Amino acid sequence: MRRTTLQHDAPATDAISYAGYRFPPEVIGYAVWLYYRSPLSLRMVEELLAVRGIELTYETIRRWSVRFGLGIARRIRSTALARGDRWHLDEVVVTLNGRRH
Repeated sequence: MRRTTLQHDAPATDAISYAGYRFPPEVIGYAVWLYYRSPLSLRMVEELLAVRGIELTYETIRRWSVRFGLGIARRIRSTALARGDRWHLDEVVVTLNGRRH
């Protein structure tokens, strides 16, 4: 079994290489996203993808999660608002039948 090293300090802008994988990057990203962002088991993610016509095993999803999960999480965190960043709505203007309320 080959060991892989994870780079925890890699920047979020680094591209994830999907070279050598049979499925397109969109499928891989969607499967990993489903597994980590929802309370689904690997087998449930496998079934959801099978409903969409994508046949693969839960072990494949597990391997993708190990391989690509950290990189996808970095991308999500880099695009999310930083802590303390808030947007407040000051006022709301409602117009009904041409009249402001």
